Amino acid sequence: MTSGNSVRVVAAGDHFVLPSLITRAVEHEVGRADVRELRLGWPLEPFGPVAEVQEASDAEDEMIEALAGAEVLVTQMGPVTERVLAACPDLRLVVVCRGGPVNVNLDAAKQRDVRVCFAPGRNAAATAEFTVGMMLAALRRIPQAHVPLARQGSWEGATYYTYERSGLELEDLPVGLVGYGAVGSRVARVLCAFGARVMVYDPYVHGEIHGLRVASLDELLRASQVITLHARLTPETRGLIGARELGLLPPGAVVVNVARGPLLDEAALCDALESGRVSAAALDTYEREPLPAESRLLGLGDRVVLTPHLGGASRAVAEKAARIAAEEVGRWVRGEPLAHCLT
Repeated sequence: MTSGNSVRVVAAGDHFVLPSLITRAVEHEVGRADVRELRLGWPLEPFGPVAEVQEASDAEDEMIEALAGAEVLVTQMGPVTERVLAACPDLRLVVVCRGGPVNVNLDAAKQRDVRVCFAPGRNAAATAEFTVGMMLAALRRIPQAHVPLARQGSWEGATYYTYERSGLELEDLPVGLVGYGAVGSRVARVLCAFGARVMVYDPYVHGEIHGLRVASLDELLRASQVITLHARLTPETRGLIGARELGLLPPGAVVVNVARGPLLDEAALCDALESGRVSAAALDTYEREPLPAESRLLGLGDRVVLTPHLGGASRAVAEKAARIAAEEVGRWVRGEPLAHCLT
């Protein structure tokens, strides 16, 4: 907890969680504050090579300069490496505006008695809505009908108005959810409202759910015309859906992934799409990001709907992330227990 009358804060935002959003949220929470704003390049620019952390801007020098004398850092993707921590001895609290502090060297922070907090749940609603939108786009082939009309003035998309080429509707459609956390549970509620036959596999969730709980992943896959992934990425779930699992789906199934790219074996998915075993896929995340120019997904034409990791991007998410972070700063200033602290 700071001992002065005004906490010294660096608001290291970017093009999404704006520094000004962080500043306003912090000042609303703690009143008078000495806030310095720093705007980093992410997410419109690729991540730079930063050792020790999973994902971060490569702005270590900028961070060190901005953090001189600061006690608190609130950031989206600013690199908090051992070098940054060593150069900023006054730093006592780091709050990351994401669901995990992927840009922080937690071991180095612990060694220097720096508290590290994060902002869970900030994008659950946005990601759930985006998931359902991607599912509808793939089922009804909305992007494939849009492109020829909007870009070439061609009516050829009307060929989807035939029995052979028309899509599927959600009502009465068996949809399987792999994972039932903050996002998956919201998706399930929306799909139930559409009248879909929702099934859920999540061995870690107990109690009531929206839909039918199934006992195994294999059972879910065999029964689902659409699967949508909502599991956390862990060593256990990496590559969770591969060639064997895709082979269990009914012919012509649809795969949706707005969670984490490595949950899904992309090569196996491309094989299944090319063979027709899977009729369509809607993907927002990938094994490698940005998606490489040589990716086979880019050659699959009207069988895929692809977006560049936008599921959690809404104005409400940025505002909510800044507010959750600022609330942690307020707790720290007042000497209260931190709600989402990892160190």
